[in-house]
Amino acid sequence: MKFKYYYVLFFFFSSVISINAQVELSMSEQKMFKSKVIAKANSTQSMLSDFTQKKHLSIMDNTIVSEGKLAFKSQKLVKWEYIKPYKNIAIFKDDKLYVTSNGKKETLNLKSNKLFKSLNLLIVNSIKGDMFDDNQFDISYFKTDTNYLIHFLPKEKKIRRFISEFELKFSKANAEVEQVKLIESNDDYTTIVFKNKQLNTKISDEIFKH
Repeated sequence: MKFKYYYVLFFFFSSVISINAQVELSMSEQKMFKSKVIAKANSTQSMLSDFTQKKHLSIMDNTIVSEGKLAFKSQKLVKWEYIKPYKNIAIFKDDKLYVTSNGKKETLNLKSNKLFKSLNLLIVNSIKGDMFDDNQFDISYFKTDTNYLIHFLPKEKKIRRFISEFELKFSKANAEVEQVKLIESNDDYTTIVFKNKQLNTKISDEIFKH
């Protein structure tokens, strides 16, 4: 009986802690938060950042961890450079995706592939933090002691085949995106944490050569 009592007590307090960890924003808080984030996004013309990516696969026990650098210069120039454990590069430029993997280069025309173009736009907007489009997403807003946590459920069926949910974590201090979480339709997920950000620094177009 004592064991059962402690188990119920533990479950109760665990639930309380979990509930208190995230509190839904009121309508006025949502409005204030969105205006703050959109102002930050509109003022962000370029960004350099280190990132750590963690890929969680249900078929594997270990998490796949990668590190790299991100360069962002408008919606048409985005470069993901993976440095560890393998060197791979993905560049979004002029409606094309250029991929270099294991020394091999491939090019995908985004104009002829609306799905990849939409996914690229979603990723770019998630980097900037401006994804507040009620026509594209069902959005819910939460806060913790140190962050805002926003959930985006895509309404487009084609996108939901690949990504069932975006989750953005914003700093309360400066309204910048600290983490992006992409949850796939099979519940595998990827988290990308940004560090050492440099906003609106001068970035040469040479960085985006492929």
